[in-house]
Amino acid sequence: MEALREATAELTVYVHPSNAADVRLAVSRQLSTLLFSYEDRFDGVLLSHEVEFEGDNEDGQDRKVDGDGKRVIKAKILDGLVPYFGVPVTANMLLFSPQPEMILEGKVEMLGKESIHAIVLGVFSAAIMADDIPEMFKFKRRGHGGKFISQSDKRHVIKKGSMIRFSVKRVDTEMNCHITGSLMPPHTGCMRWLSVHDAEYASEISSGKRKPRDHTKSEQKVQGRTTANREDSMVNSERPRKSRKRAVGE
Repeated sequence: MEALREATAELTVYVHPSNAADVRLAVSRQLSTLLFSYEDRFDGVLLSHEVEFEGDNEDGQDRKVDGDGKRVIKAKILDGLVPYFGVPVTANMLLFSPQPEMILEGKVEMLGKESIHAIVLGVFSAAIMADDIPEMFKFKRRGHGGKFISQSDKRHVIKKGSMIRFSVKRVDTEMNCHITGSLMPPHTGCMRWLSVHDAEYASEISSGKRKPRDHTKSEQKVQGRTTANREDSMVNSERPRKSRKRAVGE
């Protein structure tokens, strides 16, 4: 899926001395509070993270020990933040960063004459309104909640439970990546039908590859210093933050 990307960020996480006995666990807990929430500094929703500490070897284990054989993690106490101490880490992250014109896939949860509502990755909601549903699809109120049937091919059906492929129109980050989509672009619709009757999509599936798109921003690594400075795990960026979240694509 195009909206999934990997990124690397250098972070400084501030830990309270009460958690000094297990710094790795404390850092992991703080970063985990950001899971499944949109973060401007990462330009996406954090789905997972893997943390590397300074001094780790390739297996992610500490290679530095003190005289008693205990693990050593480099940390620094900063003036004005006492008693917190800062731990520099490198976080490898998996992000969900949908952008306009990207192609996403989702499962239809509800539909009616005026809209189709789907879930992407089992978490994120997407809505396709009537203006973005091709006129060839006619809504028939049959069975459980009805279905959209293509007039050009009666086998092309979108109903509850269908997996659909759609284009992103815009993303509302204030609603934690609520997506407005469209079925107007080519190679969109019910994925089962597309896999048989759409040559380009069928070719992508058979080759095991997806056609690359020019989304430079989504392929960039997240760089810069980012900090976490609350005992209950809030992370703040040293770069200027935007005053409010925005709807991507407006």
